[in-house]
Amino acid sequence: MSGRFVAGMTVDDALGASERVNRDAIAVTLDALGESVTTEAEARASAAVYHQMLDAIAARRLNANVSLKLSQMGMDFDPALAETIVGELVEHATRVDSFVRIDMEGSPYTEATIAMAERLHAKYNGRVGTVLQAYLFRTAVDAERLLGQGIRIRLCKGAYKEPAEIAFPLKADVDENYVNLAERMMTSGVFCGIATHDEAIVERLVAFVREHSVPKSAFEFQMLYGIRRDLQRRLAKQGFGVRVYVPFGPEWYPYFMRRLAERPANVLFLMKNFLKS
Repeated sequence: MSGRFVAGMTVDDALGASERVNRDAIAVTLDALGESVTTEAEARASAAVYHQMLDAIAARRLNANVSLKLSQMGMDFDPALAETIVGELVEHATRVDSFVRIDMEGSPYTEATIAMAERLHAKYNGRVGTVLQAYLFRTAVDAERLLGQGIRIRLCKGAYKEPAEIAFPLKADVDENYVNLAERMMTSGVFCGIATHDEAIVERLVAFVREHSVPKSAFEFQMLYGIRRDLQRRLAKQGFGVRVYVPFGPEWYPYFMRRLAERPANVLFLMKNFLKS
């Protein structure tokens, strides 16, 4: 089952999967799985994989970039080290004409992640972006903050378990907030990623784009590797930008177990998509 959603163990596995995805006119973001490292050596080793990927993407001329987590780069024990490591990766991405997405983790990381993206964007304009989660109450304000600086946002619903004091507890409220935020981002003039597998939301946003003459170049739809491949290909054939997040690496098992333990509903989501094309 994991082979459906994880590209493999090695960088070469991930690059091969990226080439296959690219053949469907779909872009890729590569994500080397791994979180919550505890030593500088582990953080540096994680970064080395990303440096290798950035060079390989350029050498193979893939339509791809990379996404990383701050806890993977030492954020939990040395925030300054994490920023140095991520800064080195963004500088590398600048040299090879690529892009680094700083992924969002649970709410304890939200402010620090946004602030780091702001500092690195000021130094490497257009080469770094981050992620916002629609289930958090604060996200509308955070979106305006980032859009005002021209920082690219990937909008997702949110996969971590969060308390009702800071996040919408009802799916219907999350969905409505997601659509409102997506419409704001798509018309902001800042290129954004609309990350959802919810076909009803996709249809609402496609209708919005047509009604308001939003250029397809203003945004892209983003989905996970192995999930709703039919929808990915259909949107690409309609001329929309589509990007697939391709996770890989030996840390796939603890990654999946953490996600499933945090939100048991994720089990049903994966099983439903395992049975789809």
